[in-house]
Amino acid sequence: MDTGTIKIVAALICDAAGRVLLVRKRGTIAFMQPGGKRDPGEDDISALSREIAEELGCGVVRDSIRPLGEFDAIAANEPGFRVQACLYGIDVTGDITPSREIDETIWIDPSAPPDILLAPLTRDHVLPLASAERGAGNA
Repeated sequence: MDTGTIKIVAALICDAAGRVLLVRKRGTIAFMQPGGKRDPGEDDISALSREIAEELGCGVVRDSIRPLGEFDAIAANEPGFRVQACLYGIDVTGDITPSREIDETIWIDPSAPPDILLAPLTRDHVLPLASAERGAGNA
């Protein structure tokens, strides 16, 4: 039973080969998009920029930000909750260096993900979207 909804911003980051960056947060097992909750009074872009800096140690290329939609899924790490994610495609600048909040980063082919546990949002919405964009030559 769902007890609530967690509203987040999330990033779809692709490399030149069309692979998607996923993160595994400390103390969890599911891989997902980087991102997180907005601070009070924070808009999506500010929250996304802050989360990317905190989680990955790099910056968001402001001119690259494109809204990809709002998606709803079962929360990967909060039993009984759902996530409502505003997803943005972004490019980053600087080296991607996982922070203390992130245990692992991986690049995967969205059309053929490895045998790893994926967050429902990533599995059901983000990777199919990334595959479609890659097939259309937009990734």
